Amino acid sequence: MSEDTIKLLKKEEVANDTMAFHWEMPDGFEFRAGQFGEFTLINPGETDEEGNTRPFSFVYAPSENELVTATRMRDSAFKRVLKDMPEGTEVKFDGPHGNFTLHKTESTPAVFLIGGIGITPIRSMIAEATKNKTSHDMTLLYSNHTLDDAPFMSDFEKFEEQNSNFKFVPVMTQTDSDEWNGESGHIDEEMLKRYVSDVSTPIYYLAGPPDMVKAMYKLLVDAGANEDNIRAEEFSGY
Repeated sequence: MSEDTIKLLKKEEVANDTMAFHWEMPDGFEFRAGQFGEFTLINPGETDEEGNTRPFSFVYAPSENELVTATRMRDSAFKRVLKDMPEGTEVKFDGPHGNFTLHKTESTPAVFLIGGIGITPIRSMIAEATKNKTSHDMTLLYSNHTLDDAPFMSDFEKFEEQNSNFKFVPVMTQTDSDEWNGESGHIDEEMLKRYVSDVSTPIYYLAGPPDMVKAMYKLLVDAGANEDNIRAEEFSGY
């Protein structure tokens, strides 16, 4: 781990109320796909009781050689400062942290049940596995309200084209059938079993809002998944 001062290089909107931030990479920085860093504002124009530091997962894989984060933009002091931050602004950076990373045994399938901005560490994992041509059998069920709310959709479509071991299943909960012909509604046991033939075999990765993570955990246990094979990371609103 290292503590550095880094600059914001670029920011962009990647979905409704969702922005990606491209940061200067510290010299010699290395991380594993799925890890995160802590970003601290320096002398922000406003602050609140939640403080000036937030953890953000790295969206891009190590092999992509860019330090990128993404977040939903809610109305907090930290997010307001972040949203208005000019390119070139410096922040304190500490990382990498975390063990929410893809398992090493390539013969064991990986199933990702992900909601909204919880997709950030998963994009990194799938990009890295695709780049390195690992033999992990990977299935992603990615839940959002609407297409406009879903960041990085085109990236996963590209990974699916490049990686014959990866199945991408976008799920929309609030899109009518005129606009969407994919999976609709909430992820349930029936939907899971359409894409996972043996529920007891995979290692599962859950990420998203706390309520969704809890619901997916219960769904998996009820469906017969091994609790030892469930890995979860909650993304609260901040």
